[in-house]
Amino acid sequence: MVRLPTGLRARLVITFTLVAVTASVLVATIGFELAKTALVERAEDTAVDVVERELDRIAFPIGRLRPGEAPPTAKNLEELGQSLDGPGRGVVVEYRGLLYADGPMTMEDVPNELYGRAKQNIVTQRRVIHNELWLIVGAEVYRRAGTVAEPTGLRTFVFFPLRDEQSRLATLRSKLTQGGASIVAIALVVALLSARQVLLPVRRLSAAAQALGQGRLDTRLPVHGQDELAELTARFNDAAAALELSVSELRALEAMSRRFVADVSHELRTPLTAMTAVADVLNDDLERLPDDTAQAVRLVLREVERLRELIEHLIEISRFDAGTATLNLEPVNVAEAIHGCLDVRGWGEEVGVSASPGLTASLDPRRFDVIVANLVGNALKHGGAPVTVSARGTENGLEVKVRDHGRGIPPEALPHVFDRFFKAGAGRTRSQGSGLGLAIARANAQLHGGTISVRPQTPGTLFTVWLPRA
Repeated sequence: MVRLPTGLRARLVITFTLVAVTASVLVATIGFELAKTALVERAEDTAVDVVERELDRIAFPIGRLRPGEAPPTAKNLEELGQSLDGPGRGVVVEYRGLLYADGPMTMEDVPNELYGRAKQNIVTQRRVIHNELWLIVGAEVYRRAGTVAEPTGLRTFVFFPLRDEQSRLATLRSKLTQGGASIVAIALVVALLSARQVLLPVRRLSAAAQALGQGRLDTRLPVHGQDELAELTARFNDAAAALELSVSELRALEAMSRRFVADVSHELRTPLTAMTAVADVLNDDLERLPDDTAQAVRLVLREVERLRELIEHLIEISRFDAGTATLNLEPVNVAEAIHGCLDVRGWGEEVGVSASPGLTASLDPRRFDVIVANLVGNALKHGGAPVTVSARGTENGLEVKVRDHGRGIPPEALPHVFDRFFKAGAGRTRSQGSGLGLAIARANAQLHGGTISVRPQTPGTLFTVWLPRA
């Protein structure tokens, strides 16, 4: 299936060329038909004049004979035929049984319809005979008797060759074709130049828009002239200036927000340290406290732990936002790293691991530990048993999968699971966790140059981590 060009330049050139071709064909066709009609009419007029003039000169008696007149002889018909004859012509004369034919034509070459019409007046017809076009002029001679013109029975048919007219028409057709081709070529060149001239500002606008999309917000275009394209360019410059101002303000606000979060997180570390120390003391004396007090202390301890986790996550996020997060790669035994991550958090008996003991990869051990811990912790807190972790090497890197068998994540929440502070379901707003774990896991994977994807299972949810080879 042929695909038509869809570019604006191609469409302009094709449209311009089609218009030029249509106009050339139309003009050439009209011109050719007018010339053809003029040539044929002139040939017919000349032929009719020749026949009428020679028939008017007939001196021998024909038709109803008067007393003393002798009927025409074959000699008379021959003389009439010779007077009608000319270069390349054919003549057929018929009179009451007498027949004279000169040239390549005979009475058999006379069309029946022309023979019947010749009884009325001088008539003409174009006909191809022997692979050549001829103009046939047929007439029956009338003789006036008083006020009435009576037919005499003398019929003449003169064949005029039209080869000269055909040659002129062929030459004209060739000239018109050459002229049309020249016009189309000129139109194509003009269309290319015009399309280039028209589309040059459009290309500049496209390049400027691409530059804006790449972050070069100071991109501007020179404005030339006062046409529609100049107006469009001016509006583009105004929009770019407004966009630069808005983005600058947003970047300033974002930087202030990030700096505020980082400062608050660091400032909270000191009182949190004191709260943690007090909490440890209360935890040691928990058994000696009254039941109501012990329950309140347990609640405080849980909230202090949540606050500590939230502050650590905020500090980690602030490092990514500030661009200060670094990657320290070293050869890591993947199976040992996963088992170590699970054991240090007390998840060794709750999570199944499937990884080759000899599988190694170039990773940042601390950040890989964060990725696995956040994904497994999320599966244990919000998924369902059993939770499994599998790792395998691929042609391009390392693939780690974390699968749970819980109720799964609602379909409408899947696009947002890596968003900061996002928690699927209203019932999870006060659940354990900061809502930053998956965002931090993805940021660490991206720092390695990898990705994390999520896909629903039946039952449960599957998270897939891909980290490239160093």
